[in-house]
Amino acid sequence: MAKTEERDIKLVCRNVWKVYGPEAGSFFQQGNGQVADAGATIDRIRESGHIGAACDVSFDVHVGEIFIIMGLSGSGKSTIVRCLSRLVEPTAGEVLLDGEDLLRVSKEQLIDIRRHKMGMVFQNFGLLPHLNVLENVAFPLQVQGVDKATRLGRAMEMIELVGLDGREGSYPRQLSGGQQQRVGIARSLCVEPELWFLDEPFSALDPLIRRQMQDEFMRLQKLLHKTIVFITHDFLEALRLGDRIAIMKDGKVVQIGTPAEVVMTPADDYVQEFTQDVPRVKVITAGDIMAPATNGLGAAGAVPPTMTLEHLMPKFSEGLDAIPVADDGMVVGQVSPQAVLQALAAAADEEALA
Repeated sequence: MAKTEERDIKLVCRNVWKVYGPEAGSFFQQGNGQVADAGATIDRIRESGHIGAACDVSFDVHVGEIFIIMGLSGSGKSTIVRCLSRLVEPTAGEVLLDGEDLLRVSKEQLIDIRRHKMGMVFQNFGLLPHLNVLENVAFPLQVQGVDKATRLGRAMEMIELVGLDGREGSYPRQLSGGQQQRVGIARSLCVEPELWFLDEPFSALDPLIRRQMQDEFMRLQKLLHKTIVFITHDFLEALRLGDRIAIMKDGKVVQIGTPAEVVMTPADDYVQEFTQDVPRVKVITAGDIMAPATNGLGAAGAVPPTMTLEHLMPKFSEGLDAIPVADDGMVVGQVSPQAVLQALAAAADEEALA
């Protein structure tokens, strides 16, 4: 597993291109995606009549992170996630999983990696209509050749995990959209994947069910700590779920950052359009504005670094001078009312200048 100074890296996407056209590979030397000028290469691709669906895309995904990729329709977000799993073959670049380049493994090795290390959930659920819930969830293990008793036992554990116990004998047509998506999630988790791809998994659901599924997703992540690449076009969903967000436009990544970084310092007008209607109190967290803790400040009444100002501000109604911020039981800083006011004032000034 590759290392950084802060956290382990699970997945590396490095200079990945997906070009559609009869001579797509001619734009790259030895297919490695290394070009002297990415902008000029994009221009040549367009001028030749080829289509650049993903253009020089690079990012890292850390262990246990929810990494959001978002953008408008046609931005390349679904193309890149399919390149990561080689459901779509990249034209050039590198995709490293635990340091191994997935673009250079054999077909047999790739099948084994998909079966044992990857989980995938898509918008259309993809359930098999002739199988009941238990059989659908157990199906990936059946493909692996796991014996019936073991795979059904594991499938039942996943069904209980997603809150569908009692419906294991039902068929997809007998389930609501939200229940069908839970089956899809349980099925993808059945193989205990190290890396989980979710491509707009909730976008086909109505708003109330979508919110419930987001809650369910966050509950599962707290239990399982998966490394996740999550595709969405909904910025509020990205803010709610993501540790970091990559925003794509025309096949390119235009900005990568935490939700607060993307909202507070958008890279360009395109990102600004995504963020302009987002209330800052829903984005800025205690961790974003905390100062070093004063000596003797205990963990009593502490809040996590991820708590947003929306939930933090009411706590100052008790007249507190500072609220401790704790991570895994350790005090890592403190937040004062002045820090909250300064953050909101700065956000208001930025909005006025926009």
